[in-house]
Amino acid sequence: MTPDARAAALASDALPDLPRDHDGPVFREPWEAHAFAMAVTLHARGLFTWPEWAAALAEEITRAQQRGDPDTGETYYQHWLATLERMIAAKGVASRETQMQYRDAWDRAADRTPHGQPIALVPDDFCKPH
Repeated sequence: MTPDARAAALASDALPDLPRDHDGPVFREPWEAHAFAMAVTLHARGLFTWPEWAAALAEEITRAQQRGDPDTGETYYQHWLATLERMIAAKGVASRETQMQYRDAWDRAADRTPHGQPIALVPDDFCKPH
């Protein structure tokens, strides 16, 4: 088993509500797999423990339910991503402002990139208003 596969298996074991099938975690969209992989990587680098992650994710889901999320499972990875963003800011890896700057730059790069081509960030992506 590769280190990435081991890390994904540990995440699956530590997070009982993780959407999965008999092969492991399942994703409806590529971004969901990317968000999962980012959390697995940050855990492997020691940014947080799985119990810490599970508690933060549970808090995020509870907040979303209080705002009216029907909790049908379709928004699970939206909560996963929100938890990741919150933890990255709380741990001092990247502030909310920095995260928004990169999100906006990525949106600008994606908007100018022809379908099917790789998206590449350039310095101007960080300077232009969206």
